[in-house]
Amino acid sequence: MTSATATALGGADVEGRELDSFDLTDPLTYQTTDVHAMWRRFRAERPVHRHPATAAGPEFWVLSKYDDIMKLYKDDDNFTSERGNLLVTLLHGSDSAAGKMLAVTDGPRHAAIRKLMLKSFSPRALQHISEQVVQRTRTLLKNAVERGEADFARDVAEHIPIATICDLLGVPESDRGFLLGLNKQALSSSTADTTAEDSWLARNEILLYFGELAEERRRNPVDDVISVLATGRIDGKPLDEDEVVLNCYSLILGGDETSRLSMIGGVQALMRHPEQWNALKQGRATVESAVEEVLRWTTPGMHFGRRALRDVEVAGQRIAAGDIVTLWNTSANRDEDIFDAPETFDLARTPNKHVSFGYGPHFCLGAFLGRVEINAMLDAVRTVVDHIEPNGPVEPVFSNFLSGLESLPVRFEADREGLARWS
Repeated sequence: MTSATATALGGADVEGRELDSFDLTDPLTYQTTDVHAMWRRFRAERPVHRHPATAAGPEFWVLSKYDDIMKLYKDDDNFTSERGNLLVTLLHGSDSAAGKMLAVTDGPRHAAIRKLMLKSFSPRALQHISEQVVQRTRTLLKNAVERGEADFARDVAEHIPIATICDLLGVPESDRGFLLGLNKQALSSSTADTTAEDSWLARNEILLYFGELAEERRRNPVDDVISVLATGRIDGKPLDEDEVVLNCYSLILGGDETSRLSMIGGVQALMRHPEQWNALKQGRATVESAVEEVLRWTTPGMHFGRRALRDVEVAGQRIAAGDIVTLWNTSANRDEDIFDAPETFDLARTPNKHVSFGYGPHFCLGAFLGRVEINAMLDAVRTVVDHIEPNGPVEPVFSNFLSGLESLPVRFEADREGLARWS
């Protein structure tokens, strides 16, 4: 099913439906519903919504307004990530990585692990990696443009973030295709055929892989993130094996999905908005501002979640201790109270305070690197592509967390002057 078909099927009856009828736990909702029309209704009618229990789990709160979401992102006193930060773990009741993986660890331990890992994610530390990103992007896109057509998702975009994070982690070239396949299976799928057991098995395969690689790095450390984790110490003590492996797992998932889906969605948006393509091509919109608008427009990570530690009031609603609260970035990034003309794709938009990387203590560790990757792609596209158009049906991901496309067939018309500069 294409995204256009999904909108046609779901958009017609969004206005007439009960808000309780939208099942946000079901991946099919995001393929058969005009989600932006849905979120407009939530923001206007029920910005703090009590989602009914489903087959996937108990009731939970849904926040759709930017300001409410920002307050919770910053509030580690009243809300915790240590019982899960996605619907899949929150509804299960716990996260086995809690207190060990950065994304689901709070307090002093979170700060200490983050400080250790930041050594590998500063702009200075990433300078060489950033140069590799630019070269890899240019090569992949140049080859696709010279062929004249490609699946932009599968032939170009999916190879860049996975290769970049694997460079950082020190994953051998021969293992990268294997990890990419597991990554996709762990968090999403292009169809409903992937079961919860399939996803669980994929996650465990990734953990086993990094367990073996971490053991090798303990014996023979090199200049990569796995070595930093495997040999690092906090308060004089080494990280335990689970902490090392789980944080590698977190990096390989987070480092791949956001950038990959943003790049794919960004190219689709450029095809749908030719005036914005012209603005980028002609330099009327900078690549830097375009990166931020692509991140806002695509919002690959639709939500994050927390558990309330104590009774607290949010926008007039009492949330009880232990309640699940989900923060919907997809909605926040289109909030009319924050963004002028939020349904307009505007590459020159400023200010653009989107929440695609989250906010607060759990702000995405790889945000700088993600921006580097999207920047490299947009710069490459405007340099060597004169015209780009759809060349077949797209294939959306099947997920209640990720939003985007697994497949985007396109036809290119080359910019011969741009190609010549790269020859």
